[in-house]
Amino acid sequence: MSEPRIGIFLNVQQPDSVSPRTIVDQAVAHTALCRDLGFDLVSAGQHFLTEVFQMAQLMPLLARIAADSGDMRVASNIALLTLLNPVELAENAATLDAITGGRFVLGVGLGYRPEEFDAFGIPEKKLRVFLDKLDVVKRLLEGESVTAEGHGYKLDNQRLAMLPMQRPRPPIWLAANADQAVRRAARVADTWTVNPHANLAELVRQTAMFHAARAEAGLPVVTELPVMKEIYVGEDDESAESEARTYLQAKYKAYVKWGQDEVMPDADSLDQDWEELKAGGRFILGGPDRCVAELQEHLDALRCDTLIFRFGWVGMPDDLVQANIRRFAETVKPRLRVAAGAPTPL
Repeated sequence: MSEPRIGIFLNVQQPDSVSPRTIVDQAVAHTALCRDLGFDLVSAGQHFLTEVFQMAQLMPLLARIAADSGDMRVASNIALLTLLNPVELAENAATLDAITGGRFVLGVGLGYRPEEFDAFGIPEKKLRVFLDKLDVVKRLLEGESVTAEGHGYKLDNQRLAMLPMQRPRPPIWLAANADQAVRRAARVADTWTVNPHANLAELVRQTAMFHAARAEAGLPVVTELPVMKEIYVGEDDESAESEARTYLQAKYKAYVKWGQDEVMPDADSLDQDWEELKAGGRFILGGPDRCVAELQEHLDALRCDTLIFRFGWVGMPDDLVQANIRRFAETVKPRLRVAAGAPTPL
């Protein structure tokens, strides 16, 4: 059995009291730290109009951290494709693939926040807008001459002048929470970015559904199944909870306010008190032994091969974040194993 691939999801959301330069400097420092600790991937997400949080924007941030990424893959995790111009996103993806020497992963998603849809003038048929744009991005990155028209774009037999290094294109990962979105990811993307919000029982059910949908569509088994998790590795179980709870709980209260809870699977909810919220393996929170046991349970139950972690949340002091990353790398990472043959259908 082999070790899983390990990635970091950079926290680039901070309160107004933190300077924008500090947000970027910390993202660069965490990238370099993970590079030196033998991680395999670095990623960041995207939102607009983030209210009480500042948030660095995705594409310029990825270009900056790529310089310190070493051999790690660099991923958009995720780009909110529904809001974006597909030509611009394809051009940015090709450029980032060149910057990284063919190590770019294009993660995309539909989005869920009304403020963002309104700000970009997205019409009611958001899913149709997303799927049409995804088709254009794929075809452009694969070198096709594209004729297409949709929200905010019109192409008449146009192609990209600069193509990505990877052939036929960089891998496309699709984030999804609700069941219908997971089935959609199985059909239209190279793999599903397994959401970090659901408990383990829901993830097991949805993973089986994802593989079944791939098979029903006549598509091959995915070559990678990335699973995102929130994690805090403390010196022991008690210190882990005391150090992380304030920041992690505040982040999930913000998710509820933003509407993330509305796109969760029907049997799960983020609008719960702390004890209910952390139950069932939603978060990996504890001393090294507990974190190893819970992560190995995920690896075995989901038969996944890639784990992507968020090690810190809005307002958490950077010394705690870096200590968390180091403890994970030193006391947890070497003890994890992928089941032979993963990822495979359950």
